[in-house]
Amino acid sequence: MQVCPDRDCRSQLRSLFPEATFVGCRDIEVRACVADSRRVEQGDLFVAIAGDSADGHDFAAEAIHRGCSAILSQRPLPEATVPVCIVADSRAAFGRLCHHLAGNPARHLKVIGVTGTNGKTTTSVLIARMFTHAGYRVGLLGTLGYFDGDRCDESTLTTPPADRLADYLARMVRNECNYAVMEVSSHALAQARLAGMELDTVCVTNVRRDHLDYHRTIDDYRLTKSKAFDYLSPEGFAVLNADDPTSAGFLSRVEGPVLSIGVHAAAEITGTLIERYLSEQTFLLTAGSDTIPVRTRMIGMHHVYNCLEAAAVGLTYGLDLTTVVRSLEAVDYVPGRLQRIECGQPFGVFVDYAHTPDALTGCLRALRSVVSGRLICVFGAGGDRDRGKRPLMGRAVEADADLAILTSDNPRSEDPQAILGDVLDGFAHPADALVIADRREAIHAALAAARTGDCVLIAGKGHERCQLIGDESLPFDDYEIAAGWLYENLPTGV
Repeated sequence: MQVCPDRDCRSQLRSLFPEATFVGCRDIEVRACVADSRRVEQGDLFVAIAGDSADGHDFAAEAIHRGCSAILSQRPLPEATVPVCIVADSRAAFGRLCHHLAGNPARHLKVIGVTGTNGKTTTSVLIARMFTHAGYRVGLLGTLGYFDGDRCDESTLTTPPADRLADYLARMVRNECNYAVMEVSSHALAQARLAGMELDTVCVTNVRRDHLDYHRTIDDYRLTKSKAFDYLSPEGFAVLNADDPTSAGFLSRVEGPVLSIGVHAAAEITGTLIERYLSEQTFLLTAGSDTIPVRTRMIGMHHVYNCLEAAAVGLTYGLDLTTVVRSLEAVDYVPGRLQRIECGQPFGVFVDYAHTPDALTGCLRALRSVVSGRLICVFGAGGDRDRGKRPLMGRAVEADADLAILTSDNPRSEDPQAILGDVLDGFAHPADALVIADRREAIHAALAAARTGDCVLIAGKGHERCQLIGDESLPFDDYEIAAGWLYENLPTGV
């Protein structure tokens, strides 16, 4: 529920939505709004939103029964016994109203939005750490949690719904934050969760195949990603990846300043890899006429891109290059993003969130460049998600790993064996893959198979601490399970 923080605050809907049609009244005064009929309290405004699985308009009677004072709708409600305000898009109106009731907190912060298929989490963390290192107070919203500058809450969605987003931004303002860094998912853009606020910066890491169970086609997915620029303020700027065709192609959507980053293509900020080892890598960061080495314990070319995106933001906001580089170097790891597990074993072990073909390829090739032995990959595909990418994931792992161990990810309502079959369809030689549906057993098998000089990549779940099987959410942490096995088995030798 979104409630105005000022006791005497009232919002008049006619002033917010002058084009709206009012039924049963001339105007509606609001102090609190809610979009879930089950959460309605006496005197609330109920906002009826047509969702993907349910239509809030169908629950207007329940909201009235629970005591709502009025309804904001995008179609007439003839049976309603309370005043109704009809707008063209109730979802977007809900966002505007939430931010208005919260005091429009985004106007008091520099809000940096990071979108893209891969790299959103790491790039957001790097940007937040960079400004913190420079002495600013920073809030961070994303896959790893919602941090308001004082307290961190567990995240349920990459980008929170409009009411929670407005609330967290308001909390950042109260906690005297200067910056808010937020991951912006394609689902959030499709569902207008950012309605009612503006972004001061939009960063696009890359746009590859993902979430086609929701967006249906890659063109729809790309179009949805481009909606991030609808929220860019007139004075804002964008950071685009010149090496990614879709990201670079968004240039036409940006009316203001744009800063480009790249490794291969010409760009304002570039990176050149110098050396890479299993535990660190060094690259040259060039901005204009200045070049400086960056030594980071996070490896992979994808991480070079993440660093370049973060550097572009910091430099544009006036941080000096030395501060930017030292901040990038200070981040030893981001949970579940090629995170090393070091328990004294004579082989490498990494946990990564990679759950797309491109992300798997990026991780495996980064490790291949520094591994003298075999590359073993434990991976699976999520249930109730894009089935079309499953064989592509299998093909990617077969191409770049020496041993592929297929297992369950989050099967949700689907049959785990059916998911594994979809992944196997991408293998040219499926008999060479090892299939172990139980994820714990699969991880143990991979570690038991590893020898000196090998490397094990446990992909798909990354930072997640549970596994979704049917209607159950079971405790499950790839990092803890792997580390536990290593500690128990290393004394006997590997």
